[in-house]
Amino acid sequence: MVRDIVCAVLLLSGALCCLVGAFGMLRFPDVPSRLQAATKPQTLGLLLVLAGSAVRLEPRFAVGLVLVALFQVITAPVLSQLFGRAAYRTGAMERSGVVTDDLARRLRAERQGPADRREPEPRQNDTPQR
Repeated sequence: MVRDIVCAVLLLSGALCCLVGAFGMLRFPDVPSRLQAATKPQTLGLLLVLAGSAVRLEPRFAVGLVLVALFQVITAPVLSQLFGRAAYRTGAMERSGVVTDDLARRLRAERQGPADRREPEPRQNDTPQR
């Protein structure tokens, strides 16, 4: 009886998190906000659904769910970063809301090429010792 209640609470709360994330994707105005809505609540929702499913399974079968959860936690932030960078580079993201734009400096350095970059002069401690 207790297992059923715990399972139901986990499954329903996971479904609610996924629903809130989907609603945020529709309502948020810009790409960074939508990426937050796509990754954080969706990942938490999936983890809760997997935990609710694992409560009902035997431990030897629940190991597969742990692997799915681990894969989701590892890949979701990486994909979000890649989508955000693609939106930035294609101009789909409004840059006026960006407080610190480190990527712009990095992209300018890439465009300059190796011949245009100046090598920093070595400091006294950087010289090799003989």
